[in-house]
Amino acid sequence: MELNKLKEIEQSALEDIKNASNSDELTNIRNKYLAKKSELMSLMSLLGTLSLEDRKTFGAAINETRNHISSNLENKFNEIKELELNKKLEEERIDITLPGRNMETGGKNPFFVVRDEIIDIFIGMGYEVADGPEVEQDHYNFELLNIPKDHPARDMQDTFYISENILLRTHTSPVQARTMEKKQGKPIKIICPGKTFRRDDDDATHSHQFAQIEGLVIDKNINIGHLKATLELFAKKMFGEKREIRLRPSYFPFTEPSVEVDITCANCGGKGCSICKDTGYIEILGGGMVHPNVLKMNGYDSEEYSGFAFGIGIERVAMLRYGIDDIRKFYTDDVRFLHQFKKKA
Repeated sequence: MELNKLKEIEQSALEDIKNASNSDELTNIRNKYLAKKSELMSLMSLLGTLSLEDRKTFGAAINETRNHISSNLENKFNEIKELELNKKLEEERIDITLPGRNMETGGKNPFFVVRDEIIDIFIGMGYEVADGPEVEQDHYNFELLNIPKDHPARDMQDTFYISENILLRTHTSPVQARTMEKKQGKPIKIICPGKTFRRDDDDATHSHQFAQIEGLVIDKNINIGHLKATLELFAKKMFGEKREIRLRPSYFPFTEPSVEVDITCANCGGKGCSICKDTGYIEILGGGMVHPNVLKMNGYDSEEYSGFAFGIGIERVAMLRYGIDDIRKFYTDDVRFLHQFKKKA
């Protein structure tokens, strides 16, 4: 009776193995017929009820059946693995006669195009390029620029503090303070390009990280006419000979008087349109005459020396020049965006 049962199990297993079409089905068959709780292995418990003679015979029959099933499983596994491999190789075949794929490259980021051009313009006017740390001391970022600890202007330049007196600079003006400290009362004519940081909610026109190019000129008999002439020349070289500027009164703690600088709208030529809100002008930068307190704190005699300073937002100039509607596009490195500036760069 038990031998007949073994025969049935063996025939059923061999039939299932024959009909299996993939590795998963074979794994299920192995579990069904050879696992510890399988019907075949459960027959082992009957050995204890048989005589010694029958036990030897039945035990040998069980082992023979198990080995036969295992052998057929292994052969079928090898057969299916070979079929699966051949199928995979066929599906993943590479035609080496096809031409290779070219890696698409974008153009130079308009941010760097504009930054480099602004720097070249001012170098052509005789300015030197000065640099300084992005992680700055409160002393240089605020205090030497006439912004003491309790000054309300600090609210407009809320930044990222590393400690009470160490922060990420909110403008490149600390480079001006460091240069004045280094020059010790001598004439200065510099621009300071670099990254700046302020706590802000990023959107189409605001970013917690942006870049400036600030300028500083200090010498004897410097007046606001020099500032206006400098910015007029910059505007014409940057935006075209037909562009005009205007100065509007403003307030900055480190300059007095202070001005906002507007440029005639490129869309309407100064006549007024929806882009410039019918004013004919678009704001591009701020500046003014260096505050006497700043001169004094940085080692200059304000009775003998005067100067002017200005700050240009690189992204703002690039957005105006190329009609870019979202400041975040400068930082995403999207090849589709950069590709537009291949010819313009």
